[in-house]
Amino acid sequence: MAKAVKKQEQAPVVLKGYVPTLQKKYKEEIVPKLFKEFGFTSIMQVPKLEKIVVNEGVGSATGDKKLIEVAQNELTTISGQKAVATTSRKDISNFKLRKGMPIGVKVTLRSAKMYEFLDRLISIALPRIRDFKGVTEKFDGRGNYTLGIKEQIIFPEIDIDKITKILGMEITFVTSTEKDEEAYALLREFGIPFKNIKKG
Repeated sequence: MAKAVKKQEQAPVVLKGYVPTLQKKYKEEIVPKLFKEFGFTSIMQVPKLEKIVVNEGVGSATGDKKLIEVAQNELTTISGQKAVATTSRKDISNFKLRKGMPIGVKVTLRSAKMYEFLDRLISIALPRIRDFKGVTEKFDGRGNYTLGIKEQIIFPEIDIDKITKILGMEITFVTSTEKDEEAYALLREFGIPFKNIKKG
């Protein structure tokens, strides 16, 4: 097992005018391939990735508000964009939860920051998962895909020596299509390592 990275890395700063590798790949390789694969009649029909939403639930934050701040800082470091707190929409007495109480953090990535995050997720973070054999192909029926991550420490930006709690997260890929088959093909071409890759 590789040694933990002790020095904390920062998510790269995306400079104005910079075009990420996966953004170039989408325009130059993925669009023509999907256009041909699905027999589209217009380039506008080719599905595209609109945004990536990363959610981190911090259920124990009801007893320790500092955990929200820690999670917020960690997600900001991972994504390269300021994470915001999410709050409870209603009172749930069994969980000592009141409406408006912070229960997690999230960040919504678009454009260059989205592509940069996707690149680091595919090439660096996912391969660091122990005994990794790929991700499931379960879409939501509307062309969107949510990937569950059990530990935030798979991201090299997180300093293992400084974490106070292991937190999981959900990474949702929102596409422009409502067809799961098209969304699957799009994410497959970006390099999402699905368990049973279907050949296009």
